[in-house]
Amino acid sequence: MSTILAIETSSELASAALLHGAVVTSAEAAGVTTHSQSILPMVQDLLAKAGLALTDCDAIAFGSGPGSFTGVRTACGIAQGLAYGADLPLLPTVTLLALAQACHEKTGACDVLAVMDARMGEVYWAQYRFDREWQIVIAPSLSAASDVMPHGEVVACGNGLKAYEKDFAARSFFRAEMKEWVPHAAQIATLGALAFAQGQGVAAGVAEPLYLRNKVALTTNERLEKAAKEIA
Repeated sequence: MSTILAIETSSELASAALLHGAVVTSAEAAGVTTHSQSILPMVQDLLAKAGLALTDCDAIAFGSGPGSFTGVRTACGIAQGLAYGADLPLLPTVTLLALAQACHEKTGACDVLAVMDARMGEVYWAQYRFDREWQIVIAPSLSAASDVMPHGEVVACGNGLKAYEKDFAARSFFRAEMKEWVPHAAQIATLGALAFAQGQGVAAGVAEPLYLRNKVALTTNERLEKAAKEIA
């Protein structure tokens, strides 16, 4: 069994996890303004409690996005720095798939719609099906909440459901108990281990965040035009 260190900072929750043997241990910090200041102490604490050095790990997995622009860059940058120092491969892991993994672990659902708040009136979303391994039904996308259209019956999870609850509450896939979920390093570690076993590790210099939005910020005029359209 591989030993995987995982980092996730794509949302307001920063988390780190260590998969060692068949056991996943994790730590998290919510509401922090600078994830970069909280992740490294969590990593050090997890390794110390397991009696391991960073070089004892086989690879480092990180939430590559989509998500907060700053957050996914933070996770990628920290993972790259650790990987360079310990000469380890990286395992970029899609945050929406991590949400689907959490849904599968906690509910047994095999057809999952993962929805994350993308701000600016939009959501990141994807649909996955689990049949011994994960299959992509609808690839990670960016759209208005009203444009989320899964194929068939699904169970939905993710904080996009809460952010745009008025658009989702009447939909058959809506689950109130899962509307605040965000990606977590525990699932990033699990998925990372599977990717590592399949030889999907990449060199630190090759790893990149997954961005679905080309423009991170709207100009003042664009914001006013968008607001006017929403009011109309």
